[in-house]
This record gives sequence, structure tokens and C-alpha cells, in this order.
Amino acid sequence: MTVMQTTAGTLGPNATRTDICSAPPRRHPRPDGQDHYTISEVVAFTGLTAHTLRWYERIGLMSHIDRSHTGQRRYSNRDLDWLDFVGKLRLTGMPVADMVRYAELVREGESTYLDRRELLESTRRDVLTRMAELQETLAVLDRKISFYGDAGRAREGERTR
Repeated sequence: MTVMQTTAGTLGPNATRTDICSAPPRRHPRPDGQDHYTISEVVAFTGLTAHTLRWYERIGLMSHIDRSHTGQRRYSNRDLDWLDFVGKLRLTGMPVADMVRYAELVREGESTYLDRRELLESTRRDVLTRMAELQETLAVLDRKISFYGDAGRAREGERTR
């Protein structure tokens, strides 16, 4: 649903594009065709709460979730793929409003590829900026750890004299 892959491996004139959630797809608890999961099973697989899953559906982050004849939600492997991708977006720090916008664009179809790409590129730039900030922070921590290690060894050396 979200990451572009080509079936031919390269974008040749006969290559077909498939829009999927993540590449490569992960193995699911049940094979395709037998992929109906209850909300409690999805909670166990994803670590999300039932409240969060319902909220995602209510705000439009999840597309329509099938229901059993008793009204119980029935998630599919495709839904699990989507939730995995949403989890990755959450890790980037993407605002929920942007995630919902992205989900809306996915539901609108192929005509929104450019808009989706721009949204993901913007998020990627934000991630790279954050990574650079974290690298700088890590360097400061490493210097401090080294300083305290050196100071501790020097102090131990003074005690043993």
C-alpha cells in the first residue's frame, strides 16, 4: 500500500508497479486466504492497544476493517502490513495528521503517487535532520564518558601510590 516495488526489479518499459506497505513483506501468523485476526490477536502481534486500533480506524488512519456476522472486527494480513508501516511512520515523528493524510492519499489511488512521495520525502528530510542531531548528541556523550573514564583512572592511580 505504501512502498513502491517493481515486479521486474528495474523500471523497464514492461515493469509493473505494486504499491505495498513494506518490502519485503514479513511472514504472517496465518497464510494468505486464512488471514482473519481478531482485535485481541492484532494487539498481541503489534503491541498496540485495542483502544489505539479503534482510534486509528475512527480517525481514518486505517481503512475500513471487515466485520464478522456478529460485528467483531476482522483484520487481514494487509491490515497488519499497514499497521507495521504506520509504526514506522510513528518512529519518524510524523504528525498523526500527516499519517492520516497519507492514508487518505493511498485510498484515493495511483493518481496520488506524487503527493505521497512528497510527503514521504519531507518526512525523510526530518528524519535525517533528527539523525544528525542525535549523532551530535552521541558525540557529546562519548566525550563526557571518556572524560569521566580518564578522570576515574587518574584518581584510582593517585590512590594506589
